Amino acid sequence: MQIYDSLNIFLNNVQSHCYSCKVREAILYSFLYYFRRIFQYLIRLVYMNNILSISHLYKSYQSGFKALQDINLEISKGEIFALLGQNGAGKTTLISIICGIVTPSSGQVLVCGKNIITDYRDARALIGLVPQELSTDSFETVWNTVSFSRGLYGKAPNPVFIEKILKDLSLWDKRHNKIMMLSGGMKRRVMIAKALSHEPKILFLDEPTAGVDVSLRKDLWNLVKILTEHGTTIILTTHYIEEAEEMADRIGIIHNGELIMVDNKLALMKKLGKKELTLQLQNPLQNLPKELDLAGLSLSKDKHELIYRFDSKDEDINLAQLLQKISNLGIVFKDLHTKQSSLEEIFVNLVNSEEHDCEI
Repeated sequence: MQIYDSLNIFLNNVQSHCYSCKVREAILYSFLYYFRRIFQYLIRLVYMNNILSISHLYKSYQSGFKALQDINLEISKGEIFALLGQNGAGKTTLISIICGIVTPSSGQVLVCGKNIITDYRDARALIGLVPQELSTDSFETVWNTVSFSRGLYGKAPNPVFIEKILKDLSLWDKRHNKIMMLSGGMKRRVMIAKALSHEPKILFLDEPTAGVDVSLRKDLWNLVKILTEHGTTIILTTHYIEEAEEMADRIGIIHNGELIMVDNKLALMKKLGKKELTLQLQNPLQNLPKELDLAGLSLSKDKHELIYRFDSKDEDINLAQLLQKISNLGIVFKDLHTKQSSLEEIFVNLVNSEEHDCEI
């Protein structure tokens, strides 16, 4: 992208020079125009698999507060990407910049190859946003407000498509109701319907299930799966980490405005997760034998369980040898089970580790 930026600056300088010298040869202007268009098309071909490309994105305020610092991220078509972070980590700021609500201090964001600053109309037409805050036309009906949202993007009326959205979100029976008469959960459904009304390529869900019932949460999960099957890219921020664990293909963790980790969900859990093997003993042990003095192996407080904690990525771990050693010592266990670290545990450990490093 640095080549593209440099060439863009060069072309702008050439055009400015031509104007200042009052050189108006139509051939030169045509060449510059079409050359730029061809080059932009080639750039889009290169990045066609990445529906969203973020390069060296910064956002700071006059107070000196740095909301985002050097964010670099590529998201593929049809991907479900979960962005996790504590309150104030920068999740909403990042989404707001991509959607054109907040202006970045520096950096570049491309949506389907279209720059959110220079090609803002085309870029924003490709994006749907479900914000955290409920903001609806209280005196309008569900049908009218969803249809109106579609029209704001210059889309022709499509009652069949609007009907499908409302049915998918269990809003069809409420289509003639005024929004002020709906419950909070139903209003959240309307916000999602409005974001989908213009058939966006990317759908941002900013804490979409905050304060909603289990029914909507399940409906939303099903809808997300249907949308991705049709090629829509989903970017999800949530405090319900089990949602990210359930739905996401990749996980990004943002902390103090920095993207500290981006990885495939399964790879992340394997790389940073820990496993726990618990052996339920036939008879309690008073003390842990010296032969079992291994890192990560401990005896439970009630003396009825042996607990072994180890890294998932540690290739030197041989559970068969450990179990054989226990058996050779005459220790009999009646049951065993293993437990894998959840995404929530990994997230908490990673954030706490970052905070500890900052203090040092």
